[in-house]
Amino acid sequence: MAKTLTLIIIFILFCGCAVGSRTKLFSAKSHKLLQAGNDGICKSMVETHGYVCKEHTVTTEDGFILSLQRIPVGRSGGSPGNKPPVLLQHGLLMDGITWLLLPPEQSLALLLADNGFDVWIANTRGTKYSLGHTSLSPEDSAFWDWSWDELVAYDLPATFEYVHHQTGQKLHYVGHSLGTLIALAAFSKSQQLNMLRSAALLCPIAYVGQMTSPLARNAADNFLAETLYWLGLHEFVPRGEAVVKFLKDICKKANVDCTNLLTAFTGQNCCLNSSIVDVFLDHEPQSTATKNMIHISQMIRKGTISMYDYNDEDENKKHYGQPTPPVYSMTNIPNDVPLFLSYGGADALSDVKDVQLLIDSLKDHDGDKLVIQYRDDYAHADYVMAENAKQEVYEPLIAFFKIQ
Repeated sequence: MAKTLTLIIIFILFCGCAVGSRTKLFSAKSHKLLQAGNDGICKSMVETHGYVCKEHTVTTEDGFILSLQRIPVGRSGGSPGNKPPVLLQHGLLMDGITWLLLPPEQSLALLLADNGFDVWIANTRGTKYSLGHTSLSPEDSAFWDWSWDELVAYDLPATFEYVHHQTGQKLHYVGHSLGTLIALAAFSKSQQLNMLRSAALLCPIAYVGQMTSPLARNAADNFLAETLYWLGLHEFVPRGEAVVKFLKDICKKANVDCTNLLTAFTGQNCCLNSSIVDVFLDHEPQSTATKNMIHISQMIRKGTISMYDYNDEDENKKHYGQPTPPVYSMTNIPNDVPLFLSYGGADALSDVKDVQLLIDSLKDHDGDKLVIQYRDDYAHADYVMAENAKQEVYEPLIAFFKIQ
């Protein structure tokens, strides 16, 4: 059965991009209407638990309209006052619901609100609630002409600046997986640091050359994303409704542990309740740009952390003024930036050897500004879906924020 589930998840992630379909044209106008309706994250995932939640949008410099959710107070209510803001940034093929998959007393977004923080949830371009653009439609190939370089250059600055402007304060940051990569890349270029109070990086991704995930490694080694791009599939859609329904039906059968759906991709997660997979399938995975998948594949194959490689010296010169892509140097991250890093020994995406390369690059970091947490039994999904994540990761993370 585990082998069968592995084959199914391969189908979802790598064939879903061909069979997935978009049933509605998301213009900027329809995007805003979606947010205002009952389908918004606030209405569907936060207010139902008794929390105040407000929908916001921010427009990036290159025209993408991004969704943000704000949870200004905890369930006990009270005045928003002068609470320290926290921005939560999800990972690849996910959206802001990442932080709300667990029950309300266990999910990080709501725990932070209950602990006196002003919580902001980001949703990157291309995900369900960030499909708006000032001039493009998701049906346009140009809408998907980006990689995580653009998340560093446009999405992260836009959300940082918006939260900073709305609150008048420097903010804490939490990233998971790709959300850590874009933060580390930005910090290495001294971006957003003037608005940053501290950062917590869960499953930190910088170097991925030693990634052990069989699905990710196979896709990268076989140039899967490049093939899709050559076929004209600019949007990577890992979610087909028929496939999701099929998976849910499988998960309802006796003696089927649906946490195995994630294992082939993330590593052996230690602490997932089997019911969490059904919640996951209600909302995830999300679309991204095929170009973004190519960029990550380049990092896996080369073991480097650099900008998108056009594999043509003239094209690279056109974009970067040099024949090879510029490198994001982790050693350029200022030594006094407060960082909380947490990683797991069973993680097949954020492999311990790759994380050690990142830690080595931070060897000169101020001792009182760097906290490193290691969980031997945690894999990639545990950090956002484990039933014991509150005690094992979130409470130490919140304690770290409170002393910054």
